Order: sequence, then structure tokens, then C-alpha cells
Amino acid sequence: MRFFSAFLSSSFSIGYRLSSLRSPRHSYAFSRNSSLMAASEESLRQALAEKQSALENQGNVVRALKKDSNVAKLEIDAAIEALSSLKLEKTELERQLQAAVTGSGADGMNREAFRQAVVNTLERRLFYIPSFKIYRGVAGLYDYGPPGCAVKSNVLAFWRQHFVLEENMLEVDCPCVTPELVLKASGHVDKFTDLMVKDEKTGTCYRADHLVKDYCNEKLQKDLSISADMAATFKHVLATLDDLSAEELGAKIKEYGITAPDTKNPLSDPFPFNLMFQTSIGPSGLVPGYMRPETAQGIFVNFKDLYYYNGNKLPFAAAQIGQAFRNEISPRQGLLRVREFTLAEIEHFVDPEDKSHPKYSDVANLEFLMFPREEQMSGASAKKIPLGEAVSRGIVNNQTLGYFIGRVYLFLTCLGIDKDRLRFRQHLANEMAHYAADCWDAEIECSYGWIECVGIADRSAYDLRAHSEKSGVPLVAHEKFSEPREVEKLIITPVKKELGLAFKGNQKMVVEALEAMKEEEAMKMKADLESKGEVDFYVCTFGKSVSIKKSMVSISKEKKKEHQRVFTPSVIEPSFGVGRIIYCLYEHSFYTRQSKAGDEQLNVFRFPPLVAPIKCTVFPLVQNQQYEEVAKVISKSLTVAGISHKIDITGTSIGKRYARTDELGVPFAVTVDSTSSVTIRERDSKGQIRVNVEEAASVIKEVAEGLKTWEDMWTAFPHHSSATTDD
Repeated sequence: MRFFSAFLSSSFSIGYRLSSLRSPRHSYAFSRNSSLMAASEESLRQALAEKQSALENQGNVVRALKKDSNVAKLEIDAAIEALSSLKLEKTELERQLQAAVTGSGADGMNREAFRQAVVNTLERRLFYIPSFKIYRGVAGLYDYGPPGCAVKSNVLAFWRQHFVLEENMLEVDCPCVTPELVLKASGHVDKFTDLMVKDEKTGTCYRADHLVKDYCNEKLQKDLSISADMAATFKHVLATLDDLSAEELGAKIKEYGITAPDTKNPLSDPFPFNLMFQTSIGPSGLVPGYMRPETAQGIFVNFKDLYYYNGNKLPFAAAQIGQAFRNEISPRQGLLRVREFTLAEIEHFVDPEDKSHPKYSDVANLEFLMFPREEQMSGASAKKIPLGEAVSRGIVNNQTLGYFIGRVYLFLTCLGIDKDRLRFRQHLANEMAHYAADCWDAEIECSYGWIECVGIADRSAYDLRAHSEKSGVPLVAHEKFSEPREVEKLIITPVKKELGLAFKGNQKMVVEALEAMKEEEAMKMKADLESKGEVDFYVCTFGKSVSIKKSMVSISKEKKKEHQRVFTPSVIEPSFGVGRIIYCLYEHSFYTRQSKAGDEQLNVFRFPPLVAPIKCTVFPLVQNQQYEEVAKVISKSLTVAGISHKIDITGTSIGKRYARTDELGVPFAVTVDSTSSVTIRERDSKGQIRVNVEEAASVIKEVAEGLKTWEDMWTAFPHHSSATTDD
């Protein structure tokens, strides 16, 4: 097992190694092999229980020997020595178990300490800070400082290049304020909720599932005496938290005796809280609205015009980058759970009868960690699967969904996300809405565990149908036939009056589930209704089966001639949580190394040039008028080349200037130590090459933009000893 090795170790080689050029991304940040950890934790708990039993037995032996006056002192001493050995072995097992459940390294450092080191550096260097800090801030709101803005801008620029330009997408920009009618149609007004509890005395609000999650994690991490079976129970609760109803969550809170964290007061029963920020549009306040919780709805309601703009052709994709708002009950985990955040979303509209993709072969050979639902249900771990195999075996529902999974993998790894701590987890059946064909989450492992950062879903035709029904405007596509065709169509007609009487407020969910039935399921229901008069029908969004009677739905097939096929497109939706991706990138990029003097640990962010906030720095070696003039010339050349940089003509030692910019993740540094040539230093290897002044800007541009690698430059230019200039 490996844990943020560079953070815990000061053995990073100061010398330059060519191997680091070929593999510049080392595992210096927090890392964890979850499957090995789980197996180790279970075996350690079992071993600890056995050791405790042996210890109790040996204690009984010692006590019995001491009471027996006929036993020699030598025999008693040997028994006491055996007892002491067992105590030491138990203590060591407890230490190992503590390390396994908290992520502690060999010297006792754990994931919380690593996280705090990262966050302290980020806030001190102004990557981000709590908003309204001088007024003590507001939970869940953060400001991006200069380097944070630059990283975010670079990530979004690459997102546009990688997706919008590469796929010829139609980009839109829609308002953040959304009328209630739109979000009523999408289901957000009724269903976009989390379960909340209140301190019964102070009224302080808490998210119910977070309290249960914290309790289970604390028992697993701090109560080393619990049995392996009890540990498995807590893990099962953690795995199924999202599936628990308000009543089930309330029962868990009572069973575990959970009280308000701050006051220890009793808590109310859980109740739903809508996460949207409500507002009104216009001075009268008569038009209710919300701050949008996602950017997707702006694309769906514009489908008709976008389809026309695209020449009435499918498939096509629309994309949007923008702010979204969620009134989190108890925001925590820094940038991972906030109340205002940036989303980048794609809605790829496709014919539901043809979900192939012309560029699928470009990604079919990719192999990466995938976590299909079968492995999750059986208790197995994520494993590397070729994407083409996953699609051909039906693990991934279709080519277009598989194509976007592959493109998301390439996007994240190009940003600097560690491929060994990136997995694609398939939603379990009880996680998916009834209308969804398949859903996968790109999860990135950081010190908080596995974090969902990108959702890639085949949402079928639900969204367009919902807005068509509510607005009265058909959001459909057309396929014209060269000759009329006789087609057989499935007609499902829910009898809303009967369903309303039977299910009252849940009528809409039952109607949607009936209308979303596939042909095979619908025809089986028709046969069962005709023979039995009543069938059980599982409604996903309702969370249970209901009884459908013959009078509640009409199912038939009709033949008719058509000159064109009119259909509602399906949509494949990749949705990116930009702040979450950036925070995971910060952790994956962070490591420490010793200063040259060996008297301190230096923080480094190993950002790829693609996302680094500043591409290079320009330093005169010493305060010298001629060197400063050369530095200004190079700075001007870099500006013309469009390379972000920083010039520093202060008298601070060159080693300290290197350390300051390494902490900002700047990949290259130009040091002016003569009027004719300069050195260029690479951040992670600390290797330096010497180039002419006139070449400096072009060399930096080529490596910063990925036209050439640092290894290419290392081979092409003479090396410079860092003995006098490095940190």
C-alpha cells in the first residue's frame, strides 16, 4: 500500500534523471488501493479479535498459575513473558488497523494531515479562499484567487478544445435565473431534495445522511474493537445510504443514538428539503423562479431552435459552461460541496434506434478502471477493462455512451489526474431513474475517498418529452422516408383519472413509468392484465411496486402508413463538476521535497503545462542592469507568443524564487545569468538546459503548448549544472 509517499518522505532525488522525463508524473500525492485496503482491514480485524481472545486466555493462565503455590516461579515468569508478548502483538495490530482505516503512512501521517497541507498551501498562495472572509465567511462559498482563476480558465479552455471544437458542438449560454414552470416540468421542484434533520432545541439544520455517514466512518476508523461482521454492517450502511427513505434514515439515527454534533441535543425526524435557491422574477414578485441547479435545462428548452440551426440533422450535441446553485444543507469538504459552482455540460442528441458513433473506434482500445454494477453487487473491486470489450459485452449500453466515457477518460488524464486513481462506476439499478438506459460516474480518488466528478448518462428521451408535455411545443426530430412505410406502433395510454384516484400525489410518477415501458414489458403487462385483471408494477422513482388494474392503462399496437418518422431523440449527457475536478487535480499534483540545504520541506504542484496557472518565470540571477534588460526582452517575447509568465527582478536568492514558483506549479523558469544565453529549468526534475536569448521564448512555447516534450529539449540543448543556482 502506498500513501502520499513524497509528502511523507524526503528522499526525492535532487539529481536529474532521464527516466523522469519519460514519466514525469510520480506518485508523490496521497494514494490508496481500495481493494487491498478493504481486504487488509477485514483480515486485520479478524486477527485482532483472535489476538484479544488469546490475550484473555493467557491472562487467565497467568492468574491461575499465581494462585497455585506448587508452580515454580520460572514457569510463572515464562507465562507473564508470553502475556507481555501478546500485548505487544495486539498493540501492533491495532496500529496497523488504524493505519488501514485512516490511510496512515509508516510514520503515522494520515490523509487528513495530507489534505490539510494541500489546503493550507492553496489558501496561502490564494488559489482559493473562503468568500467574505473579513465577515467570517459563509459556508459553501469560495473565491478563486489569481492562480486559481488561471487554473480554472485553463481547464475550461481545454474542455472547449477537447469537446466543443473536436466534436463540432453548438455552445450556448443561458440565464442562471429560471422560471418555476421550467423546473416544474423537469422534476426539480418536486424531487430535487435532500433529507434534513433539526436540532430540536436550537433549530440548527443537518443533512441526515451525513450524520449517519460520519457515525459509521467514526466507528470504522476509531473503534478498533468492533468485529469484522459489525464493520461489514457499517460498510453496507455506507454503501446503501442513498437508497434509504426518510423513515429508514430516522430509524438508523435512533438506533445509533445520533444527536446534534454541536450541542448533543435530540434531533427531529428527517424531512425533505428542496436544494434550489428560490427567487421571484420582476418587481411584482408574481413570477416565481429559481437559481438553476444545473445548466442542462437551458439546452433542452432550446432543442427545437438548435435542431433547426443544425440543418434538422441528428446526431448533434449542444454544450454549456455556467454557474449552478444548490442550497446545500451543511456544505463541507471545501470545493467538493459548495452552494455555487461551475458546471460544464453536454447534451448529445441521437436517434434512439441508432446509438452508434462514427468515431467510436478512436477510443475502443482504451483500457482503464471500470466498476460495473455486477462487480459492485458481488463485493468485487474495480478492474481494468478495454472499453471496446465493455461495449461489445453490453456492460456499457451503446457506442455513443462508450465514446463519451472514453473521451472523458482522455480529458481527465490529460489534465493531470492520476489514471490509477480514476475509475468509471456504473450506477446500480436502484440508483437509476426509470427512464435512463445506462449511467456511469467518473470517480476520482482523493483524501476524501472516491469523489464523483463527471456523470455520463444515457437519459433516453425523458427530458424532451417532459418539456414537450408541459409547454405544448413538440420537441421532436424527423426522418423522411423515400417511400411511405407501413409501421406498427406501440400505444400506451395511461388512464389518468383512474390512476389519480388510486395513487393521488404519486400519479405522475406512475404515469411516467408506464409511458417509459419498453415494448416487451408493455406487451407482457397487456397479456397479464387480460388474463388476471391486475399486475404488480415496479415504479423506480416511487421506490416500490404498485398494483395496476386493467382499467388504469390501455396498451395496443396499431399499423399505419407513414411518410416520415417523427420521434423524440434520446440524449447522452456528460456533466462535469469543474470545481471537483480542479480540487482532485490539486491533490494529485501536490508533493513535497527537501530543500538543497535539507533544512525544510518545499511544497510543489506538478501541474502539466496545459493547466499550470503560469507557464514560466523569468529571473535575473542577480540584481544587474544588463540582466534585467535581457529579462525584459524575454518577457516581451513571451507576451507576443501568448505565454503566461511572471518576471521577478527582486534581489531574493534564486533558490527561494524557484521554491516560490514551484509552489505555484510553474513548470519552467528562465534564469538570466549572461547577456547572450540563459538557462531554462524544468520544475520536477530540476534539470536545466542552456539556450540563446533569442531562442528562449520559442523553446518555452513549444514545450508549454505540447508541440515538443522536455525530453526533446533535454536531448537538443546542452545541460547546465544546477550546483550554484538551484534551491
